[in-house]
Amino acid sequence: MASAPIIEVNTEHPQPRHVQRAVEVLSSGGLIAYPTDTYYGLGCDLGSKKGIERLYQLKGRDKKKPMAFLCPDLSDVAKYGHVSNFAYRTMKSLTPGAFTFVLEATRLVPEAMMSKQKQVGIRVPDSELARALAAALGRPIVTTSATDAEGEPLIDAKDIKDALGHGLELILDGGVRLMEPSTVVSLIGDQIEVLRQGKGQLD
Repeated sequence: MASAPIIEVNTEHPQPRHVQRAVEVLSSGGLIAYPTDTYYGLGCDLGSKKGIERLYQLKGRDKKKPMAFLCPDLSDVAKYGHVSNFAYRTMKSLTPGAFTFVLEATRLVPEAMMSKQKQVGIRVPDSELARALAAALGRPIVTTSATDAEGEPLIDAKDIKDALGHGLELILDGGVRLMEPSTVVSLIGDQIEVLRQGKGQLD
């Protein structure tokens, strides 16, 4: 398979034609790389079993470790995670932002995306581009950071092409991203527990 093409994209004001091209790839089970508010992400359509399998394979990730997915806004989160009033208020104050929220999964979440405890990680990123992609797709985007074979983040679209281009259909280039991972926050049982401290800061 030929290596994925790179398209330069404006991350603040994403060009609709580039968003549309990426959505066509996602909705046909393809994989993309794209800039987020944290690292570059590798993404597929939550509704594509084939896409999810390919993403695990490309990332070399253990199937027992579910990936997070991102939604365009909070109203979508409640379809996939059980959102209490407490969780809603907490997320409302922190989204869009560099957080991954761990919630109890609803029945709409594919088995592959849940932990053994039937929990799920959901993001509403502070990235116009990432939210535009999920909104245009009409379903969440399964997301994982773009890393090399050693697990080091790839910060440039050309590096992503060299390392992972063989397994992708499209790379959206938002420039070099010197970033940190998202902060992972569990909201299970109406308790705030920081599972990983990253870019997002809790007050």
